[in-house]
Amino acid sequence: MSVIEVNQTNFDKEVLQSDQKVLVDFNADWCGPCQMLKPVLTAVASNNPNVKFVSVNVDVAPELAKQYGIMSIPCLILFDHGNEINRHVGFVPKSLLESMVNDN
Repeated sequence: MSVIEVNQTNFDKEVLQSDQKVLVDFNADWCGPCQMLKPVLTAVASNNPNVKFVSVNVDVAPELAKQYGIMSIPCLILFDHGNEINRHVGFVPKSLLESMVNDN
């Protein structure tokens, strides 16, 4: 499974109304650690078809960043049935990311 780009218009449908866990990556094109995290997310997404992986560019969807209190990026939030169950700020190595999506 690939990482899906979401914004203010489709966030509710793709994340909050999803019947599976969803990992949201809040990021920006100018953010170095965010760019380093992209291939890690893609690799983990391809090995975890039971979790949906989505990406939110905070420059495109600043209202979502504000709504979820995003102060630093990258910020990963794991949702289950619309509820936040885990959050991590900063670059995450593959092993920690896999634990984050599989242990919650």
